[in-house]
Amino acid sequence: MELFNLYGKRALITGSTKGIGKAIAERLAEHGAKVVISSRKEDSCIDVRDSINENFPDQAISIPCNINEKDQLKNLVKKTNEAFGGIDILICNAALNPFFGSSMDIPDDAFDKILSANIKSNHWLCNLVLPQMKERKDGSIIVISSIGGLKGSEMLGAYSISKAADMQLIRNIAVEHGPDNIRANCISPGIVKTRFAQALWDNPEILKQTTSRAPLRRIGDPDEIANAAAFLAMLEPNDTILGMSLDHGGHLTHGAKVNFSGKNYTAFQYGLHPATHNIGSTRQKHFDSIQSSRKNWRLPICLHLSWALESHARCDESGG
Repeated sequence: MELFNLYGKRALITGSTKGIGKAIAERLAEHGAKVVISSRKEDSCIDVRDSINENFPDQAISIPCNINEKDQLKNLVKKTNEAFGGIDILICNAALNPFFGSSMDIPDDAFDKILSANIKSNHWLCNLVLPQMKERKDGSIIVISSIGGLKGSEMLGAYSISKAADMQLIRNIAVEHGPDNIRANCISPGIVKTRFAQALWDNPEILKQTTSRAPLRRIGDPDEIANAAAFLAMLEPNDTILGMSLDHGGHLTHGAKVNFSGKNYTAFQYGLHPATHNIGSTRQKHFDSIQSSRKNWRLPICLHLSWALESHARCDESGG
């Protein structure tokens, strides 16, 4: 039985020709979803589309789009609907940040570009896709925000403002459209090794400060964010998950009742073997027990997001 089953699902991912967006598209296709590759440059879209289709035939199409143009976003949704018959998963990943420095020095046009691309375009695209999700009473919307939206910044002020706004956008969608079984979530990474964040991880001082605070002593990888996106894209409220117990080194996100993972999903906990301190045997024991006792579960999920990873891949839950 596969941990992630997205067969029959149709996913639109913006900014999916490199970095986090590309990793998400590849991961969703790997688990069966039809994916739309989209960014401004058509050649880049085609390259990623062809790469995915080499490994997963006929899983990907490409539709170039400038997210700052509302008409192009409308065309993106229209062509996706024509090709796939609908959109089950919307992932707003595309973003920009043309300025790095004090908020006192940012030019007005750079400030406007950041807020337009990172907030308004997501607002537009969500509103273009929501009607069909509401009609089906099913859908998942994920916005790739940033840990910068959770704290102040001396050098990324406008970008952090836009990412905080993305979190609120998702909260609003969750509250308004959750009753229609539409799941709305943010993933808020810290520094991830992508070209977009190169100005940060390529700076030895910033890298040292960041990794010294991270339990894993490293920055994030796009594949780790892709795993979180696949998890959120697939799970529905009350689905069964398997997570490491808090008193055995797990994390609140592993199904603790006070966390979204314990509130929204049916969580079964496992721990370390008392003699070997190995997780393999205890996890398999619980996995087998759940399989035999729960006849109507849709899919078993091993929720083993390391607490150490939380420092650069924090999920800000909003409606499941």
